[in-house]
Parts: sequence; structure tokens; C-alpha cells
Amino acid sequence: MEEYNQTYKPSRFYWIGRTITIWIGGFLGFIIIDALSIGLKFDTWQTAFLAAGVVGLLNALFWPLLSRILLPFMVFTIGFGALLLNALLLWVAGDILMGISIEGPALFLTPIAMAACTALLSTLLTIDDDATYYRSVIRKDIQKGVRSKQKKPGVIFLEIDGLAEPILKEALNKGHMPTLESWLDRGSHKLIHWETDLSSQTGASQAGILHGNNQDMPAFRWVEKDKNNKIMVSTGFSDAQVIEERISNGKGLLSNRGASRSNLFSGDAEDVIFTYSQLKNLKRYYSKAWYYVYSNPSNFARILTLFFWDVLLDYTSQILHWARNIQPRIRRGFTYPFIRAGANVFLREVTTAILIGDILEGKIDVSYVTYLGYDEIAHHSGTRDWDSFYALRKLDKQFHRLEQAKIHASRPYYLVVQSDHGQTNGSTFFQRYGKTLEDLVQELMPPETKIYSELFSNEDHFGQAIQGPLKDGKQYLKTKKDAMTYHGQFILNLAVKEIDESPVVKGRVMEYLRRHEIDPTPSREEVKSEEAQVIVLASGNLGLIYLTDHERRLSFEEIKILYPDLIPGLAQHEGVGFIMVCSDEYGPVVIGSEGVHYLYDGSIEGKDPLTVFGNNAVQHLIRTNSFQNTPDILVNSAYYPITGEVAAFEELVGSHGGLGGEQSLPFILYPSHWKLDSEKIVGAEHLHWLLKKELERLNI
Repeated sequence: MEEYNQTYKPSRFYWIGRTITIWIGGFLGFIIIDALSIGLKFDTWQTAFLAAGVVGLLNALFWPLLSRILLPFMVFTIGFGALLLNALLLWVAGDILMGISIEGPALFLTPIAMAACTALLSTLLTIDDDATYYRSVIRKDIQKGVRSKQKKPGVIFLEIDGLAEPILKEALNKGHMPTLESWLDRGSHKLIHWETDLSSQTGASQAGILHGNNQDMPAFRWVEKDKNNKIMVSTGFSDAQVIEERISNGKGLLSNRGASRSNLFSGDAEDVIFTYSQLKNLKRYYSKAWYYVYSNPSNFARILTLFFWDVLLDYTSQILHWARNIQPRIRRGFTYPFIRAGANVFLREVTTAILIGDILEGKIDVSYVTYLGYDEIAHHSGTRDWDSFYALRKLDKQFHRLEQAKIHASRPYYLVVQSDHGQTNGSTFFQRYGKTLEDLVQELMPPETKIYSELFSNEDHFGQAIQGPLKDGKQYLKTKKDAMTYHGQFILNLAVKEIDESPVVKGRVMEYLRRHEIDPTPSREEVKSEEAQVIVLASGNLGLIYLTDHERRLSFEEIKILYPDLIPGLAQHEGVGFIMVCSDEYGPVVIGSEGVHYLYDGSIEGKDPLTVFGNNAVQHLIRTNSFQNTPDILVNSAYYPITGEVAAFEELVGSHGGLGGEQSLPFILYPSHWKLDSEKIVGAEHLHWLLKKELERLNI
């Protein structure tokens, strides 16, 4: 590790090359905007060249001071304040020089064009060294002693959301991630996989990794019957804060001089940026670390350029998928590319700039950051699509930038790259069988039963529904349930007349399933959650059915009486791998179309429905069964081992949340001297415990 030297200066070649690149890039930007005739005019090309130089000089003289003074304004305007400041300096340059005028849209579009041209030239000439630039930016702070004098190592955890270990290995073998490959080749890092909990999604995984506690989180969203059937969402604006208060003991992974960047939960860090559980506290949203995003006058314009390029890439991807008839395929719509670009570009670039500042200042002992882009794209394009591998190539460049920042740091930092879960590809349940999970439940319930569902076609990690359920081409909005009324007596009286009331015993469950022939009933009108007697939710290929007329979780025996067709109809459907219910007599029972697995004693009737779901499926299901908010019926879609696919209950090409395939196989790429490969890592809480041990060894 290179020691910090106060006399350090970037090389003369760096500054000459950077200056020429910015000047020429600015000049080309002027030419482009002038050709568009939107408010920029100059008499000769020589004037434009001179103007680009004047703008660069004004930025060099005034931007450092103005960006510090106006930093809160730029942060709380999500960067558009930086464009206003750019426009002001352009207007001053136009007022100083003769033969040039700038007004209207050109004031805002010219900085973007200049940044785009500069970024392209920098890429072609490979001289855009972020770490060197930011080091020069904070040199005055360093000389004032603001920079940390710590010599003990720090740790930066870099999470690639949704990337499975097998797909990472493919990306490495295909040369998409040369930075990570070089770490493995030179032996500085090791790569292993770990296994998620049953709820293989970010909410449960980050709760476990960052806080060591993901109890009572059965899925991404769930119903809490004891709280008036409230639907809790891991990324709900209020719910995320409530969830963190439940799971935190104040000793999270980031509790000692830690920082949380673009995460769902804070890990008990004091320094938080884009951390969803803390978004309601605006004071915690603002941090001086934002300075490293806006200290470069062209950075926000560059991010905007990359943002719109990513939007264009997704439209291109949609056209190519349609033209080549790539299957499985889902409808993405017009607005989705902008949401994708927010996750894949804006958050990526902002987060990396902040991390570079963290590394150079050296005041953060441990940081955890989530890169969302791959997960977002794989949901829509597929886990192995060219579009998804493109996102990984761009992420690898971020890791290279951080590696370069380490060279200029005053203290050593270890970089750890990991994922919170994987994804499993496959045509959706609706695409395969022409009905949603809600439709199936509706067919199996008495005609008067009112059912509400939240089966979104996509959800990003900030909880936004990209599209509603693809049912009859309609899009439905989310509502929340406050209270339910009890209507069970009529159903009970009806059901008792139809079936044998004798107790269910081993050897009789399969008989019960087989003697039911399900007559489909016509689908009914959609209802609001406030009116519903049943709520159907989904996390990828994991379905949750809550019988909300009842204040507690119903047993298998009670469901058998109240809704005699429901369990047989679900278990016998070819798109369902298994369901789990809890029996008063035998505890948790897993039921498939050809067999039953009694979890507590391990006995099996017929064929074991868990055979294809991994060696730890029983362990995961017993744990989930113990949760307070486990649904009355837990449904896991079929898994097709030959193709490695699942049938997601949401309209997602790549999905995660349940059991089956690569969604349960995330990875961790860690410093080779760490002791993480001495035991199999099963569950996010287990990973948290091992990471805390490594931090303790580093005195963090």
C-alpha cells in the first residue's frame, strides 16, 4: 500500500492530457449544439474553440468554491442544481467573449454535450483517472489534516444485487469482468458461494447480512394479521424504517465508523446515503460525501449522458428481443427504461464517486454498498442476456476505479464483492398456464369469496411497481388493507356438508387430495384489499396466500373444512412445485402433486415433493414455518431441473424469492487470508456472523 505523501502531485502528463481532452471535448460539444440551432451561436470555429477554453478556465477558478457553497442545493435538487451552475458559467463565458451568444435550451444542453464528448475522448485515450482527479480536489483538506491518519485496514463491501455465483463464473470466463478476474488470478481474493434463506430476496438477505436478523420476514411483502391485516413491504416508505427498528440491536455490520450507500437497511451506520430505511430522515440524506459527486464540474452532465444512453440501450434491447423472438420475454413498456437507467447508471455512478471520496479521505472503517443494475436488467432481459452481461462489464469498471483509488489512499482498504441472492430464469406462471396465482386461487374458492392480490410484473429495490399484473391487459394499482370482517361461518356450514369431517391422519392426506376433482369457477371482478377475504402476494416464484377473514394462521385441518378445494387444487396444479401448510396434529406439512413430506419427523408419503429443491429445503421451510407472519398457505412454483427454470408468479424473466435453481446461490469474493471457506454458509444471518468475526480481527 502506497503511503500518503503531502508533496504528492499528479503527473504533468496527466494534467496536460486531461486539460487538452476537456478543451477538445468542450469544443466538440459547442459544435454539436450549434448545429442543432437551439440557442447557441458563434461566428467562427475559432471562437467556439476559444469559448470552450474560457469555460474550462471559469470552471477551474470558480467551481471548487461554488460547489462547496452550493453543495446542499445540488444534493437536494438531485444534481440539477449542478446543471444550473454550469449554465451560469456558460452564460458568463458568452458575455465575456465577442462573436458568441448562448440562451434558452442551449444553456442546459451544452454542458451535457460537452460532458458526453469529453467522456468519449477520455475513454478512447484512457486518461480519465478519477482517483487522481479526486485526490487533487481534496489536497487542501489533506494539508489541513482533515484526512484520516488511520493505518489499520478498512473494508468496502460491494454488493452486486441478484448475481448468482454460476453466472459470475460465466462472466469471468467470457472476459466480461477483467478486474475481478485479475484479483483471482493473482491470488489476492477467493471466490465461494453461499446459500440464501428461503426468502431469497434483498429484504431478507440484507436484513440478515447487515443486522444479523431476518426473522419474521417470509417474503418481500407479507400480511401481518395481528395488525389489521396490514401489507408490509420491505421497501415501503414507512415500512422499511419499521422493519429496521424491529431487526436492529445497534450492533450491525456497520455500527463502528461505518457507512451505508444505496442499501435497503443501514446496518446501524451513522453515515447513510440512499439508504431506504432512513429516507424519511432528510438530515441523514445529506452528507459531505456528496462533494465527490459534484466536485467535478462535468460529472452530473456526464451521468445524464450515460443515463440517456442506457435508456436507448433498453429500447434497443426490447426491439432485438422482439425481432429475434427471444423467449421467455415480457412487456417492458415505455417508462421502464428510465427506471432501469436510474438504477443501472445514476445510482451506480453516484455511489462510486462517493466511495472514491470515502477511500481517499480514509475516515470510514467499513462501508457497504449495493449496485442494483444487474438485478433490474436480469428481471426483464434474463439472467444471461447480452444486456445483463453488459451491466456486469460496466460494474467491473467501477471496481477498477475503486482499485485505483486505493493506490492513492492513506490507509489500506480491502474490497469485498458479494451478492445477496441470485436469480432463476424461466417463463412465468401466467405465460405457461394462462392464469395468475390469483386466478387459480379464485377458481378454488367459494363463488362469493373476495380476493385481492399484489402480483407485480416487476419491483425495484425501492419498492416501485413497474407494471401492474398482466391480467386481461389491465394494470392495477396497489392499495393497503386496514381491516377485515369475518364471513367464515357461512362458508364453514357449506363446507361441512360437502366433505368428511374425520381427522386427517398419515396415509389419508394423499387420499384427500386424490378424491377431489376441481371444477373451475368463472373469474370475478377485482376487489380492493379492504373488501377482500383472501390476499395473494408473490416474491418471484414464491406465493403467499393469507385467509384474512381469520385473525390467526389457519391449520391444515381448518383449511380442509373451510375451503375444501383449495389445498388439492393448488398442490395438483402442474405449475406448483409444493405448498406448505401447518397441521394441528403433525406440524408443518409440504404437499406436492404426488407426495407429502412431514417436516418435523421427516416421514414421506408418496414421492418427496422437495427432492429437486436442495438438501437444505427442509431446514429453510421449518424456519419459515416458525415465523409469526407465515401465510396460511405458502406456495412455491415448479422447478424444472433440466432447463434450470422456475415459473414466477410475477411477470419477470429472471426472478427470485423462493426455492429452485440459481436464485439461492449468491457468492462472496473476499481477501484470500480471510477464513470464510472453512464451513458451508447457509443463510444471511450465518454470513453476517462470519463477516463480523473478520471485522473484529481487523479491530473494526
